[in-house]
Formats: sequence, C-alpha cells, structure tokens
Amino acid sequence: MEIQHTRRMQWPKTQSGRFGSLIKTDSPEGCTVALLGVPDDTGVALNHGNPGAAQGPDAIRVAITRYGTSEPDDWVWPGVYDAGDVVTGADLTETHRRVTHAAGELIDAGLFPIMIGGGHDLTFPFVRATAERYEAMNGIYLDAHLDVRDEEGSGMPFRRLIEQCGVKRLDVIGLNPMVNSREHTRWFHSHGGRVDALLSHDEWPGENIFFSLDMDVIDAAAAPGVSAQNPMGLAVSDIAQWVFAAGANEKIRCFDIMELCPPKDHEGRTARIAAHLLLTFLKGFASRPGARPRSSS
Repeated sequence: MEIQHTRRMQWPKTQSGRFGSLIKTDSPEGCTVALLGVPDDTGVALNHGNPGAAQGPDAIRVAITRYGTSEPDDWVWPGVYDAGDVVTGADLTETHRRVTHAAGELIDAGLFPIMIGGGHDLTFPFVRATAERYEAMNGIYLDAHLDVRDEEGSGMPFRRLIEQCGVKRLDVIGLNPMVNSREHTRWFHSHGGRVDALLSHDEWPGENIFFSLDMDVIDAAAAPGVSAQNPMGLAVSDIAQWVFAAGANEKIRCFDIMELCPPKDHEGRTARIAAHLLLTFLKGFASRPGARPRSSS
C-alpha cells in the first residue's frame, strides 16, 4: 500500500517472541490496525517546549521490539500494519495536510488508524481525517494541558477541531490547573468542554469519538521524557485503564500517542511506557468483533 508523502519503515531488529515481530510493513493484508508515524516537533518549538518529539515514533518502535510477547495467553493480537512515517512539509500547514491525507487513506482502506508522534498539534489533522468520514465527533484526551490556544503550535489542536471540524464535545482527563491560563480555561468551558467529568468505565457520550494520549499527562517521576514534564501527573496504571477501555470501545474511531521526547528520556523509560500503553490499547482492541487478523487466503 503506497501512501503519498510517506516513507516505508525498515523495522528495527526484533527479539524472537516479541510483539514487534508480528508487525507488517510490506502490505496491510490480514491487518485491522495501521500505525502512522509523524516525526515532527515544529509545533512544540513554537510553544517553547523541549525539542525532540520528532524522534518519538522511532523510539516507540524500538521499545516495541523489546517489550510485549507475540503470543499472550488469553487474547490474540489484531493484525498491525506499519504504514511508515509522514514526510514533513515545508511548514506546519503542509505537514498537517499530509497527515490528513495519509490518515484518510488508511481509514478508507478499512484500517483503524493509530498515530505515534510528534507534537500534539498533529492530533488536529489526524482527527480531521476521521471527522471527514464520521459525523458528530466527540473527543476524549488525556493531557495536562487544554491545548486550545488560538496561535499555531502544539497547544492548538482541540480549538481547531471545534472551530473547523465540527467536534461537538471535548473531555480532558488529568488536567493540571497550574499550567492552564484563565483565558484558555474559560474558552474551553464556554465551548462545552469538561474536565475530569468521565470515568474510564463510564458510558462515553457520542457515537463517534477520538481518543488522544499526550504523554505529559503522566507523572514526571515515571515519565521524564516528554515535551513538558508534569510534576504531579497521573499514574501509569490509571492511564492504562483509560487506554484499555478506549481500545475495547467500538465508538473510538482513532487513537494517538503524542509528545514522547527521547532526548529527555533516561534509559528509555518513557518510551517503554508508551510501548506498554500502545499494547494496552491493542489488547482492548482485540476484544472488538472482527479485530483478529484476517485470513490471507
């Protein structure tokens, strides 16, 4: 499967028996899920965050080669195709256009899209592709920040999704009030946004929902390798409950993991957490009807 403005990945050498050995890169045949890397942190730089999120997709891939069994005891992994990395454009607008195009092609091919990034601004063009194909999208995102800035940068995606893509409701989980201004907080609430108003086991509102994970929602003691460290973030175990529930929920139409910053990641600890959460989502996804690998015959 060839997608314009992407480059196919040569997967790192994977240890025998690891989940990474199952990932296909030549063809999506037999797969139900597609990974899409976006190695870009232009938006992070515009918001004066730690540079390095452009290295996030490769770091997650390497972590997957070392973590996760290929043969778990009580579920079967869905077939996963790595569609490669989006080649970034000359500016943020062009990169966003390419992300929307690539994600749209994966959806049209019948694949569930998972984006690994990359700055959180990339969630806007990623979800834009989904919103073009599903009506009345709602969103749930785990993040220390509201990300509803008016100016371009990694802090703008959810404002754009409301203003330009018809997203009806946003729920943010794990917000840190110390790092969100009065202006942004009031804008969020005035546009129907809700803070910590859901639980992972609740019935989530809407028929079509996107789910986004910013790694900076995790406490910095566990996850130092992010674009903006969070001194009082959530525990990985709590986030895993959310991510598993999202994977199992058929109303979730796309998923992304953003803002991993390898240059700040001592011994790859944060990348390993990202790998664990990605596999947690896939474990949940495996419980969906039709999620098992398709026969290649």
